[in-house]
Amino acid sequence: MPEISYKSLQDHLSASAHAPVWLFYGEEMLCKKAFDAVLDRLLPRSERDMNYEAPDPDNVYEAIEKMNTFSLLSGKKVVALCESRIFYAGKEDRDFLEKAREAWESENQKKAAKFFSSFLGIRNITFADLEENPQMLKTASEQVGDGKWLTPLIHYCRDKDISPSPLPDQQADLQRSIEKGFPPGHYLLITADMADKRRALFKCIREKGTVVNCSVPKGGTKADKNAQEAVLQEEMRRVLSESGKNMDSAAYHALCRMTGFHLRTFHNNLEKLLQYTGKRKNITVEDVQAVLQRTRSDPIYELTGALSDRNTEQSLFYLESLLTEGLFPLQIFAAIVNQMRKLLLFKSFTESRPGKIWKPGMNYSQFQSTVLPEMKKYDQQLSEQAENWEELLSPTSESDPKAKQKKNKTAPDLQLAGKSGSPYPLFLSLQKTGRFAKEELTDIMEKLAQTDQHLKSGGQNPKLILERLILHICRKAAS
Repeated sequence: MPEISYKSLQDHLSASAHAPVWLFYGEEMLCKKAFDAVLDRLLPRSERDMNYEAPDPDNVYEAIEKMNTFSLLSGKKVVALCESRIFYAGKEDRDFLEKAREAWESENQKKAAKFFSSFLGIRNITFADLEENPQMLKTASEQVGDGKWLTPLIHYCRDKDISPSPLPDQQADLQRSIEKGFPPGHYLLITADMADKRRALFKCIREKGTVVNCSVPKGGTKADKNAQEAVLQEEMRRVLSESGKNMDSAAYHALCRMTGFHLRTFHNNLEKLLQYTGKRKNITVEDVQAVLQRTRSDPIYELTGALSDRNTEQSLFYLESLLTEGLFPLQIFAAIVNQMRKLLLFKSFTESRPGKIWKPGMNYSQFQSTVLPEMKKYDQQLSEQAENWEELLSPTSESDPKAKQKKNKTAPDLQLAGKSGSPYPLFLSLQKTGRFAKEELTDIMEKLAQTDQHLKSGGQNPKLILERLILHICRKAAS
C-alpha cells in the first residue's frame, strides 16, 4: 500500500479498505489528528472500553501479544503504540540530544526527558557525572545550544525517577509479526515523530499496511518556510474559528517570531491568548507580548518557584497554564508537596545549631565554603537518627535483607545536600526558606494533608482545591 500525506488521509479512508497496520510519523499534533481520524473510522467510541488498548509505547512485545489475543467481545480490536520510539534504535546519539532540546523548548517535558535519558544511556553517562562535569557534552555543542535548558531538565528527570537507559532494538521482532499477520479485524496503530525509510520495518509497514506522512519541512529554504507557514496559519484559523475571535497580522507575526515553528507550542500559546483576552474579540500584538514574555517557558518548576517566592499572581497563572497543557491535578499537587517538604527541611536546618552559619545575604561563594560542609554533616546526622528511629519502631534481625533495604530507604527522604549534584539549587532553596516561618510551614503541611484527602475523595473541582491551597501557601503571616 502507498505512503500518503496527512492532507489526503480523508480521501484515502473513503476510497480504500482498512489496512491492518498504520504508521503515522512526523509533527506530533498532525499525527494525533490523523490517528484520531483513523481510530474513529475503525472503532466507535462506544466499543473502545473493551476493544481498544494502548500499552507502553516502548514495549513492543506487549503490543504484539495484545494484537494476537482475541477480545472478550466480538468485533474489531485496535492496539496503539502512541509516541513510539521504535525507529530510534541505532540512530546517531546526537539526534536524541537535538530532539530533547526541541521538546524542552516546546514545553514537552516528558518527551524531552525520554530523549535525554536515551542519549545519556547510549553514552553511558549518569546525571551525577553530568552535573560534576558539564563539559562531557562539549562535543555536542551544536545540539546543546546555550545549555540553559539542561539543568532544569536534569532536575525534572530526577524528580520523576527517570534514569539514563539505551533503547532496545525491537524492530526485527515487530517486522516478523507484521509479516506473519494478525487475526482478522485486529489493527495496529503506531505514531512516531521520526521514521527511517531505509529500515526494513518501515518498508514492511508500507507494504502490508498504510504509512501516513505527517512531517513538515524544518529547513530554512523558501519552500520549507512556506510549508511551515501554511501549517501554522491553518492551525490559527481552526482555533480562532472555534472561539469566534480574530488576530491581526502584527499579532500573528509576533506570535510566530516568539514561538518559532513548534506547532504544539504555537497551539498552547493561542489557547493562552484566548484566556488572556477574555470576552474581547480581537487579539493584538500587545496581548502577545504581555502573555508570551512570561510564558515562553512554563514547566512545573516555575509553579513551585513562584510558590516558594509566595507570589500569588504567578502561582495561579502557572497553575492555570499547567492544567491547560494537560497535567493531572495530582501531578501538580505532588510537586507542591515535594517543594513544601524541602522548604520545611531547609528551615529546620537554618534553625539548628550547625545551620546558624547561614546568613541572609550571603553570596554563593561563601555558601559553598562555609554552609555546604555543615549541610552535609547535618545530612549524616539525620540519616543516623532516622536509622535509630527505624530500629526502635521496627526491631528486626540485622540479617534480614528486607529490613536493611527498608532502613536504607529512610534516610534519602531527609537529606538536604544528597550524595551528588550541583549545590546551586541548595543555595537558592536556603534563600527562599527565609520567606517562611517554621510555624507557617508546619501549618502548610497540615493543609497539604487536607488537600490530599479532598483531591482523592472526588466530588470537588480539583482546580478550585489547588487554587485554595496556593492562596493558603502564599498568604503572608499577619505582622
